[in-house]
Amino acid sequence: MTEEITLAFDIGTGSVRAALVDAQGRILEMATREHEQIVPSFGWSEQRPADWWEGIVATIREVLNLRPEARSHIAAVAGCGQMHGTVLVDDRGALTRDTVPLWNDKRTVDYVRTFEKKHRPESYLAESANPPTPAWPGFKLQWLRDNDRDAYGRAQAVLMPKDYINLKLTGEFAMDRTDGGASMLMNPRTDTWSQAMVDMLGLDASKLAPLRNPVEILGRITRQAARETGLREGTPVLVGAGDYPAALYGSGVCRPGLGSEVMGTSAIITAIAPKPLLDPEISNVGTVEGNWGAFMLLESGGDAMRWARRAFHEKQISYSDIVEKASEAPAGSDRLFFMPYLAGERFGEHRNARAQFFGLAASHGLAHLHRAVLEGVAFGVKRHIGILEKISGHRIERVVASGGGAKTKLWMKIKASVYDIPIVVPSEPECGIVGCAAMAATAMGQYRTLEDAASALVRYTEEIAPDPAWAEIYRPMQSFFDKLYTHSQALYDDLDRLAS
Repeated sequence: MTEEITLAFDIGTGSVRAALVDAQGRILEMATREHEQIVPSFGWSEQRPADWWEGIVATIREVLNLRPEARSHIAAVAGCGQMHGTVLVDDRGALTRDTVPLWNDKRTVDYVRTFEKKHRPESYLAESANPPTPAWPGFKLQWLRDNDRDAYGRAQAVLMPKDYINLKLTGEFAMDRTDGGASMLMNPRTDTWSQAMVDMLGLDASKLAPLRNPVEILGRITRQAARETGLREGTPVLVGAGDYPAALYGSGVCRPGLGSEVMGTSAIITAIAPKPLLDPEISNVGTVEGNWGAFMLLESGGDAMRWARRAFHEKQISYSDIVEKASEAPAGSDRLFFMPYLAGERFGEHRNARAQFFGLAASHGLAHLHRAVLEGVAFGVKRHIGILEKISGHRIERVVASGGGAKTKLWMKIKASVYDIPIVVPSEPECGIVGCAAMAATAMGQYRTLEDAASALVRYTEEIAPDPAWAEIYRPMQSFFDKLYTHSQALYDDLDRLAS
């Protein structure tokens, strides 16, 4: 081994991963260490940063043991991590609180409701780039301020998960614009902390870590970190990025006109734009290369298929059986519509939205119902694409798909045809790890720009083109779906009153 390589790490919600990545973006070795979520009360979700560090030490040592010669060829360390997990440390870098509320922790819901009652969107969107949600660290800090006064009072810096690992590696405190921009506390015009938002939330700006560029060299591996991990003392460490922006970048989604869809339990559609798209339904995250990722979330993406498997078959058949049955129905399911709002909506005026089948006739059978579920999710995402395109003024030219749903060929063809946009799938599913490697390659001068690095390191397996005949059927159905969505909103509050 003579070429320089990257040590990349990813602090996920379920596990820590460390990987050795070569100059072509190929993962040479990867190790994983799982860690638990702690649920002390209903709706709460916490983890111990000490577990992340223990996992990092173990996984780095594992990959170095698998490739002993790699240690002397690691040019840089670059990491990403789960976003919004709010870590409090003192001036020596010691934790002031052993556990950290995670992105999916809902204890801040009352703070969000209070904020929404006090403030109209026009008063905060331009300062924060985002509508309020319990995930944002700004609201988590309010809860910590009021419910763990000692930990909040002793804290000298607020960090995100990957920043805590970087602190352990280098002794340096910092956060980057991708995590900062998804905190409800960063001004999107200046990429600096917003005093207006800090005041609105009643927080202390002096506790917020310095904001730096993801590709900057944060510091170098300390002697202590070298002893623990096996890395060479003095190895450069990048500031790094949140896991979602790193994965966007590592999937090649790094310029306006490109979109990303993560097809997991939910469906997240993201469009790259030069500036955040300011709307109460749209969230924005800073991207590695300096743009913004405007994203909308459909709560029931893959979860809609999971519901169909449970509701229609009591989990007695496989997902592939459901897809095979759906393939028996024609495109458009003979005008049967499925509204996929099984879990409501995350943002906007109608978070109490409901799911429904509409247009059922005696001629419809199980195949139609299953295909309508797949198509309904596609229509729901297409509605979001329409909103993103209208506000940005840019058409999405290509969608890069990832997640479990991207493996379902029929669904991919349905989506490409509903969106009328080609869909591609990265050949390396660990997009966050590839993104870290591309950041490191740029920082070390191997590529002139981040976009050049992504073009060189990211590869795709295939392109799924829209089916022209299906697209022709879906186009008027999309218009009807949007109309049905709008008219149904008048009934949600009435339904809630019936339920109560």
